[in-house]
Amino acid sequence: MTFRQFAFNNVIRNKRLYAAYFLTSLFTVMVFFTFSIFASHPQLTGDNMNSNVSVGMNVAAGIIYVFSFFFVLYSMSSFLQSRKKEFGLLMMQGMSMKQIRSMVFLENMFIGLLATIGGIGLGLVFAKGILLIAENVLVIDNELPFYFPTQPILLTLGCFIVLFFLISIFVSYILRSRKLIDLIKGNQKSKGEPKANLFLTILAVLLLGSGYTVALSVEGLAVVGALVPVVIVVILGTYLLFTQLSVFIIRRLKKNQNVFWHKTNMILLSDLSFRMKDNARSFFLVAIISTVAFSAIGSLYGFQSYTTAGTEQLNPYTITYTGDGEQDEANVSMMEEAFTEVDMHMDREAMQVQYFEEQDESLVMIAKQSDYNRLAALTDKETLDVENGAPAFVETGQVFLEDMHAGNTEAEVLENAALELHDGSIIEPGQLIESNALPAGSNYYVVSDSDFDNLPDASREESYYAWQDRDGEDIPIATSEKLDNAVSNGMIQNVAYQEYNINKSFGPVLFVGLFIGIVFFVSAGSFLYFRLYSDLDEDKKKFQAITKMGLTEKELKKVLNRQTALLFFAPIIVALVHGAVALTALSNMFFYNLVKESAMVLGLFLAIQVVYFFIVRFYYIRQVKQALK
Repeated sequence: MTFRQFAFNNVIRNKRLYAAYFLTSLFTVMVFFTFSIFASHPQLTGDNMNSNVSVGMNVAAGIIYVFSFFFVLYSMSSFLQSRKKEFGLLMMQGMSMKQIRSMVFLENMFIGLLATIGGIGLGLVFAKGILLIAENVLVIDNELPFYFPTQPILLTLGCFIVLFFLISIFVSYILRSRKLIDLIKGNQKSKGEPKANLFLTILAVLLLGSGYTVALSVEGLAVVGALVPVVIVVILGTYLLFTQLSVFIIRRLKKNQNVFWHKTNMILLSDLSFRMKDNARSFFLVAIISTVAFSAIGSLYGFQSYTTAGTEQLNPYTITYTGDGEQDEANVSMMEEAFTEVDMHMDREAMQVQYFEEQDESLVMIAKQSDYNRLAALTDKETLDVENGAPAFVETGQVFLEDMHAGNTEAEVLENAALELHDGSIIEPGQLIESNALPAGSNYYVVSDSDFDNLPDASREESYYAWQDRDGEDIPIATSEKLDNAVSNGMIQNVAYQEYNINKSFGPVLFVGLFIGIVFFVSAGSFLYFRLYSDLDEDKKKFQAITKMGLTEKELKKVLNRQTALLFFAPIIVALVHGAVALTALSNMFFYNLVKESAMVLGLFLAIQVVYFFIVRFYYIRQVKQALK
């Protein structure tokens, strides 16, 4: 048997531990390759390309590549830790340090080559399906037909061969730096039970508490100013949470006899503090990586939802037209002809929007009651009953980066809304309402028809037409584009078309963010897999001894379930809390409720992690049970 065959057989014999490393590396290669296919697609790089899509894909591929380097490096470190006895045995059999380094180098290159080729192969298999998904997510007008991606294949193959080569060289250097002795002896548990520093434990609570308090209390643009210090404080607090606070809590539970001696808790808690201490860095890394994934995707999805909601709030009608009077008649006739062509049944109302000059020379919109009520009835909104001398102050309800009321009562808002026009006349509103019935860019006033007739001449007038489809249907995108290009000297507001353009702009960002988030999250799950299985041999010996003392199979399964769940979900729960706080802070920044969006993102990732946990737990328990037979 040659030395290369020996290295190959080592990989085959350790397939259980190498499986997660290989599959995750394969998945990472596939995602990188997929992004390369998109970035090099003829439809995205031609004359009509969307440059944002192409640039975004290339940036995402670069981020994934850089992350892959650190992930593979961490994975190899886990392998070395899990194979410390094997290295010691090989040294006892006469293998030199140089040969061990060569063996590890060849093993890693072999796994890397298989993962690279496999990732490219899977990418080709699923490329067409992913391209079809991308057409809808990216809101691309043209189709994305399949093409043979010669350039992405060569790019992916070259990049990842270089990556695995550099990782292999780096790992060989680690073995050379006298850390091998530590690996051989590292299998022995420390004789003393890990202890938590009381000061650092309290500091962990203070850091997390202060970080959460600031993140949840600031509002508006203050969220941006607090972002960096809060992130630093929470990261430090998270590290101390796993290295100090978790150990402190476990020690307190072990000292509580009612808890420690209850059923199988003694077995569960006996070495849990060792596990938490040994895995602290891995848990910290998983928590931070998962938090980044949650926050990034939640922020992108939330910002898209916020922008879309703002568009809907500004205009509740199917379509509106605002003009200066010069070509209004021709434009309106053309629009109604277009509606007839697509068989849409529209109700229409029109009014003259008038703006009046204030004392500070700014303009404010004032509408008469009859105009407001006609437009409000078009969308079944509540009409107004405005008395003479008691106008209504209307807040548009727009989603802006400021609180409209700023904590003031209705009486205070009305008092501050008193309006003095340029001619000296004063309007003192008698009621406060929130409505988007009229096309105002800001808050406005509604007065009785008789009061409106007594106002001075308006400083500016606009013609305003609003259409509402009786069946609640949206105007086809093709028709909307045609009208948008054909109308001159006027402005069309079409909510469905605006949302289409918003989704078209956000599509590439969401697509890129989703894939990067998935890569981060899958990698985080793999970190937990590595740490769990690196202790498998010790768990086999421990449960073999305990079983001889009378531990039943039911009790064994219960202990393993709890132990696996604690080690698997501890960093994920921390990440979910971090993510929820981060998305709440985003809500406070925009004064917009993101509970629905946050719940969807966090719930989706939690569901994926639960499925992953059940798969890992099944094989883990099966391995332990097989050792007991």
